[in-house]
Amino acid sequence: MKRLFVIIPALLLTIIFSACTPEPTLPAGPTPGPELIFLDWAEDMPQSVLDQFEAEYGVTVKYLTYDATEEAAERIKIGDQLDVVVLDNDNIDALIRAGMLHPIDPTAIPNIKNISPNFRGLAFDPTNTYSVPFNWGTTGIIYHTKRIDPPIRTWADLWNPELQGRVGLWLYEGRETIGFTLKSLGYSANSENPAELEAARQRLMELRPNVQFIENMSSGVTGVYLINEYQLDVAMGYAYDALEGEAVNPDIQYILPEDGVVLWSDSFVVPASSPNPVGAELFLNFILRPEIAAEIANHNYYATPNEAALSLLDPDLRNNPIVFPPAESLTNAELLMPISPEAEALYNEIWAEFVNAAP
Repeated sequence: MKRLFVIIPALLLTIIFSACTPEPTLPAGPTPGPELIFLDWAEDMPQSVLDQFEAEYGVTVKYLTYDATEEAAERIKIGDQLDVVVLDNDNIDALIRAGMLHPIDPTAIPNIKNISPNFRGLAFDPTNTYSVPFNWGTTGIIYHTKRIDPPIRTWADLWNPELQGRVGLWLYEGRETIGFTLKSLGYSANSENPAELEAARQRLMELRPNVQFIENMSSGVTGVYLINEYQLDVAMGYAYDALEGEAVNPDIQYILPEDGVVLWSDSFVVPASSPNPVGAELFLNFILRPEIAAEIANHNYYATPNEAALSLLDPDLRNNPIVFPPAESLTNAELLMPISPEAEALYNEIWAEFVNAAP
C-alpha cells in the first residue's frame, strides 16, 4: 500500500479530492421555492435526511403524513398543494392518465442512474417520466410461534377456524388483502377476471370471523400487537413489523407464504398542482444519492432499489433474508400493478363488503 503512495501520488490525490468535493449548494437553472411540501407515511423518512437537504439547499421541508396511500392519491386528485408524494405503484397509472402528475425533467435528476434497471421502466410509467422508485418489499405473515401449532406456511393457513378473532389485517390495505386471497386460490394477485374476483369475495367472507382490523400503521406496530394490545396470533405485515416485533419477543416470526408472495413498491411523484416543482426535482436527486438512500433504508428497514446504496447499508440489514429475500423465496411472487378502473371499482366493492360484514 505504501508503494502506491510513492508511485502514483497524483492519481491518489485526484481520487481523494474528487470524493471530497461537495456538490454545489444550488445547481444552475431555475431557483427552487423556499418550502417543499412532502407527503408520506408517518416515520417513513428520517428527519436527519430532511435536515441535511434543508441545510444544503436552504429549502424548508414541511413533512405531512397519511394513513393510506389512497388518501394521498385523493389529495392529489383534488389539487392539494403538495410537491413530493410517496405512493404505492398501483395508484400511479390512474393519476398519469388523469393528467394529475407533473412530468419530471430527467436532466434534473441524474442520480436516477443509481436505480437498478429492474425497478425502472415498469409498465405503469415505462420512461419514468412521472415517478422515481423509492423502496420495495414483501407482504408476508407474522405469527407468534408459541401460540400456533403447526407453524404457518401459506396464506391459506389464515382460514383455519381455530384462529377465530386472532388474525390481524390492515384496515387500509384492501388491494393487498384481496391480492393474497387471490394467491391462496391459485390466481394472480392482479386478476381482473370477474369469476376469480367473485371467488375471492366468497373466500374473504369465510375469513371474516377470524379477523381483527388494525388501523395504526406506525412502524413495527404489527409485531407488537401480536404480543400486547390486540393479542393476535398472526397478522399480515412487512419486514419492519417483524424485525421490531422480534426485538420485543424472539417468538415472533415472519414467513413468505408458499402459495405466493405479494410484492409492493413505492415511488415518489410530483403532483401537477405542485407549487415548487423545481424544489421537488432537487429533492428527488438528493434522495437518490447513495449515502442518503442508505441512510433512509437503515432507518425504515425497507429494501432499496438504489444499487449504488447497497454497499453502504448496515451489513445486518443487507444480509437479512427478511428484508432482501433470496430468489428462491420469490419464485411465485407478484408485484401489485395498476388495474383498470372497472376492476378497481370491483376491488373497492369487495373490500367494503368485507370490512362492513359482521365477524
